[in-house]
This record gives sequence, C-alpha cells and structure tokens, in this order.
Amino acid sequence: MSLNALYVDFNSYFASVEQQLVPGLRNKPVGVLAVMAETTCCIAASYEAKAFGVKTGTMVIEARRLCPDIVFVEARPSVYVQYHHRLIEIVESCTHVEKVLSIDEMVCKLTGSQQATENALKLAARIKAALAEKAGECIRCSIGIAPNTFLAKVASNMQKPDGCTVIHAHELPQRLFHLKLRDLNGIGKQMEARLNRYRITTVEQLYAANRQQLQTAWGGIEGERMYDKLRGIEPYYVNSVRSSLGHSHVLPPEQRNETGVRAVLHRLLQKACMRMRSYDLLASKISIKVKMRGRPSWVMENAISPTDNTLSLIEALESFLQHYPNPKINAEPYAVGISFSGLMTMDEAARDLFQRVPLENEKKLNQTIDHLNLKFGKNTIYFGGAHEALKDAPMRIAFNHIPDLVVESDGE
Repeated sequence: MSLNALYVDFNSYFASVEQQLVPGLRNKPVGVLAVMAETTCCIAASYEAKAFGVKTGTMVIEARRLCPDIVFVEARPSVYVQYHHRLIEIVESCTHVEKVLSIDEMVCKLTGSQQATENALKLAARIKAALAEKAGECIRCSIGIAPNTFLAKVASNMQKPDGCTVIHAHELPQRLFHLKLRDLNGIGKQMEARLNRYRITTVEQLYAANRQQLQTAWGGIEGERMYDKLRGIEPYYVNSVRSSLGHSHVLPPEQRNETGVRAVLHRLLQKACMRMRSYDLLASKISIKVKMRGRPSWVMENAISPTDNTLSLIEALESFLQHYPNPKINAEPYAVGISFSGLMTMDEAARDLFQRVPLENEKKLNQTIDHLNLKFGKNTIYFGGAHEALKDAPMRIAFNHIPDLVVESDGE
C-alpha cells in the first residue's frame, strides 16, 4: 500500500500568527481569548504557554496561576482567515492541496514519484522551507505522511511542534498500539466512554474488532469507516447539504443581563440569516441557548416553516424570549447561542400556504439588506433588536468552518 496522503497541521495556529505579526510576543507565553474578560477561556495557546500546562479551554484565572507571565491577546478571526488563505497558496506552490479540513489543517494527495518515502520526505521539507520563507519563522507545522488521510493526521500529531512523521502500511497495526484511544481523530470523551462499554479500552482492541462490532459501537456507518481508516483505506463520503448552522458568543461583562442577552441573540440571528442565504438554504428549525452561571442552561427550540427570511426568524426568536427566566432568580447569563437546523434547499421545501408575506417581497427585502451590508459594511442596515450589540459577536472560527471574509466579516 502506497503513501497517499501528506497532512499539514499548523502548530498553535492563532497564537503563532499573533507572534509572527507582533514581534513583541515572540518567545513569550501567549493566550488568545475570544473576548478580553477574566471569566473566559483560552481558545489557543502558544507553545511557550503550553509548556506551563496552558491549553485550549484553560480559564484565564487558571492560566494566570499556571503561568504568571502569560500575555493575553484578543482573537482576530479575519486576520487568521487571511493568513489561512496565504498558507494554502504557499503549500500549493509545492504540491496540490487536495482538501482543506479546518483553519489550520489541510491534506495533500501524493501521486506518482511522490509516493516513495524519500520523495515524500523531500516534499515535506520543501513545504516547511517555503512556509518559513514566505509566511515567517513563527508559522510552523507538523506533517504526517501515511497511506490515507486519517493515518496521516495521526502521524502529524506524533511529533509536535514542527515535526515530520511517516507511517508505512507494513508498520500497521503495531505502530498504533502505543497510542491512546483519544489520540485518534474522531474519538472524543463521549466516544471513548461508549467504546469502553463495549470493552474496547485500547487501540489494539479497537483494531481487533470486526466491522460489525465497530458499526454497533459507533451506532452507524462511521464505525465501518473507522475499520477501514485504521487499515490505511480512504473511506468514501457522500457530499451532502450541511445539517445545521449557527453562531455563539461569550457575553462581555456589561451584557450579562436580560437586555444584553436579547440584543446579542438578535445580532447572532441576523448574522446567521445572512450566512444561510449565502448558501441558498432554508431553516426548518430554530433553537437558542443561554448559559447561566450556577444554573442549568436555558434552551428552547421549535420547528418552523422552511424560511431564510430574517423577519420570520426574528418572530420565532421573540416568541422564545417571552419565556426568558425571571431575572429575580439571580442567575447571571454568560454565553448565548442560536442555531438553525433542518436545513434544505428551496427545491426541497414545501411552501407554506398561509405565509403572510409574499415570497418575492421577502426575497427583495433580504437581498437589499445583504447587498447594502456587503457593499458598505455589516452594520449599514439591521433590525433594531440588535442595536445594543453591534460591537458584540464578531467573526468566529469553528473547527470545521472557515468564515467567508466577504459574507461574514464585520466590515470594521
């Protein structure tokens, strides 16, 4: 079985970009925060900070305890996206990027003479040299080379930072046996617990399980895919319409009240509506979540007639907010989120015979709003519910979603 995949994983990406662009941060422990607040957590940490035990998800107060000299900076998502596209171009100058998997990960398909170990390693060295020359000394990556994307990802994690590791087919499965289940992409805390219930506690036991056992453990076809991935086979995936779309935001201290919750939810909804329309999709379910300090989260959801109309979705949001918990319960909200699910194309949706506003009027209104905001900036025109949160909920980067700078940037 040939070496077919070269996986590029950029190390501590957000923090590394900050260190590259701000020389004063170089060689210092850096924590990147979504919002500058003592009650939030790090969304990225430099390797200097990781050496003290600071990692993604570490709360600010704990990070200060672990590393008193840590420097916190506020995330700049649009900068990271711009740098991301620059990095793709640099890697493309060395070999074709087959697929971009996240803001800091991409895979290249090895073909022909590239599949020879010596040539694959030379290509990896060429990529690293090109990145150092054109992106900067702080932008480092770990590269994994293997028979398929999954194993190349595993290999990229074996030597960080700035490593290069090869997994050959003849080394399987023994090369994987020293790993923990959680070291394998796709196995998180809950999946590990599920596998443990099926008496699979090691990678060796996982490899020994047959297709049916893994299908049962995963509860579906993903178990069969894992069977193939562990053996160096590239599984087949069918492209499908995304199932959900949404935005969330940690509230700054001044917005941690009912008024702030309402305004930020309106802001998130209007951003999500514009993004949904850019995909030519409609939502058939809306849900909101408000995280409360010291109390369970407040969650509401409801099915709706398929729509991309901002006014219709605002009506649904307002109906939820009528049931917002009594502020007398003394529970401080600290984060909010909104999600559209049951997404479908216009062709898949059945029209609501009782729709109050004619479809053409809806489309013209939304198209005008989107056009003006794209041309003159995101806050050029908006619905009033978001007025007190125009500076809140800036662009965010999810693991599997790279924002479109035209559609999703805040234009500020």
